[in-house]
Amino acid sequence: MALSRADNSMLGRWWWTVDRWTLGAVGVLIGFGYIMVLAASPSVAVRIGDARDELILKQVLFLALAGAIVTGVSLLSPRDIRRLALIGCIIALILTAATTVIGVEIKGARRWIALPGFSVQPSEFLKPCFAVVTAWLIAEGRRARFPGTLLAGAIFVLIVLLLKSQPDVGMTAVITAVFFAQLFIDGLNLFLVAIGVAAICGASVGAYLLFPHVQVRLHEFLHPVGSNTYQVTTALEAFGNGGLFGRGPGEGRVKDVLPDAHADFVFAVVGEEFGMIVCLIILVLFAFIVVRGLLRLLREPELFSILACAGLVVGFGLQAFINMASSLELIPTKGMTLPFVSYGGSSVLAVALAMGMLLALTRRRHHGDVP
Repeated sequence: MALSRADNSMLGRWWWTVDRWTLGAVGVLIGFGYIMVLAASPSVAVRIGDARDELILKQVLFLALAGAIVTGVSLLSPRDIRRLALIGCIIALILTAATTVIGVEIKGARRWIALPGFSVQPSEFLKPCFAVVTAWLIAEGRRARFPGTLLAGAIFVLIVLLLKSQPDVGMTAVITAVFFAQLFIDGLNLFLVAIGVAAICGASVGAYLLFPHVQVRLHEFLHPVGSNTYQVTTALEAFGNGGLFGRGPGEGRVKDVLPDAHADFVFAVVGEEFGMIVCLIILVLFAFIVVRGLLRLLREPELFSILACAGLVVGFGLQAFINMASSLELIPTKGMTLPFVSYGGSSVLAVALAMGMLLALTRRRHHGDVP
């Protein structure tokens, strides 16, 4: 049943005020996620010793829940989004700190907390919640004599320290980019921008000196020879094998030989089985969501919404870029999922939360609406 513009119900008002183009693009990405679950699940199930049907069902439920989160969160008012982000940020901070004590260690990193039937990565939820909370603090600091930017900076430092203890360099880089993008949009002094860039460069050097896995990945990127470059080399071969139209669903071989083909290198699986054209479609979808989200901010009068949406879009776009660029050997490899497409519950739900917040904050609002 079609919704009329005269429909004054909550659902009717939502449908005619939400950005339906972005909502549709998110829906298509979730659809690609379903396809990749079916394509990659047999090999993943054999590798981890799990039942294939159980693996498929688990990710299908996560994707269905992601769709419900996007829709449900997009119904909220900006005030409710702020409250949700604040509560989510506090819980995510506590659980991220808890990973250093009760976290499950995987490949030398403690980022996950084991729960019955699955594990959760709390730091994934820090990205959207931190972006909104930071925007709130900065905007309040502009409106009143309130040290909002300093408080946001303190939260940022706390998050960086927690992520360092895991360690998670990639997540730190994304959250840092989100924070500095928001400060830049808020009108950060160019001298401070230069200091920030210098600090980021210094932190990058420090990460290289402190973390052996960062050294290994940088050396592999600069000198792509030997057995240590097996994953990237195999991913590039998969893209070549796929050609324009791919080998066909389920016909790829890369998912059988790469341990992280269902997550970090899922883009290579797409390239091999569905070809370059489908890869370009996925790339265009991500670019569309990012560009459209930024363009809608040009008409937004509220500083909070501008900063929050900019942070959400930067985090979303950067995560997608890191995953795809790593698979194509454009940057050093980094374990980061492709939003909605990669296998993984925490990432799917966190990205869904971010997109729901973005849709809620970019809805067309009229005088008298809840701010």
